[in-house]
Amino acid sequence: MQTLQDAASLRATIRGWRGQGHTIGFVPTMGNLHAGHHSLVKLARTRTDRVVASVFVNPTQFGPNEDFERYPRTLAQDQAGLAESGCDLLFAPDVAVMYPFGAERSVSLHVPELTETLEGAHRPGHFDGVATVVCKLFNLVQPDIAIFGQKDFQQLKVIERLVRDLSLPVKVMSGSTQRAEDGLALSSRNQYLSASDRASAPLIYETLQQMRELIAKGHARKVVEQAAASKLERAGFAPDYAAIRRAEDLAEPADGEREGLVALIAARLGTTRLIDNLLFD
Repeated sequence: MQTLQDAASLRATIRGWRGQGHTIGFVPTMGNLHAGHHSLVKLARTRTDRVVASVFVNPTQFGPNEDFERYPRTLAQDQAGLAESGCDLLFAPDVAVMYPFGAERSVSLHVPELTETLEGAHRPGHFDGVATVVCKLFNLVQPDIAIFGQKDFQQLKVIERLVRDLSLPVKVMSGSTQRAEDGLALSSRNQYLSASDRASAPLIYETLQQMRELIAKGHARKVVEQAAASKLERAGFAPDYAAIRRAEDLAEPADGEREGLVALIAARLGTTRLIDNLLFD
């Protein structure tokens, strides 16, 4: 596996692959990779001739009081895991490559509506940073297929909208959420959890399953959402939201709507903010 840090070398390598008729799969990441990321690389491996992954901790998607400085950077470990998973090229640029005029002076993209609810409401500007960096990476890598994890469901929807609205020649695919044996969704931030908080964390997935069951039994959506938030609060969580939305566009479903839904939870446990979701179909 090659590791490149500059745009010119990346483009030259991909141009060579294109000249040989190869298709390109792409998995963008912020590093500190785990089995969930590796599953996306393996999926890309089955769909394309060459697989590119990126590791870039993007400053523009972190808020002023978030964990940009302490976000774990483990490049050597990431390189080993990517090579083992079948990645052909790791693109690991520094901030100056991605933001040549500085992150504060960068062109910024905004995807309306989808970015103004749930995560967007609690993390203002987050999805502008995501949309901007993903568009930059797509321009650099020019993949045929890009694969994102389903755990960040709202992000996936934002990227799908971005690609469609800007007519980008990329097919966006999702990889299923990878979980620990007790149901906790794998995340780089799980390592922040204390031992006691780690033991409590699987309650999020349990609550998502309960939300799905209650909706299937005909319970009112808002009652189910309130019950889920209360359950988490009693267990020591501080939920930002426990919501049921249409999976297609994250709009609030009509009363009695049962199909095509997704439950989403974001909650703090100790000093760690966890997110997860569960499709109903």
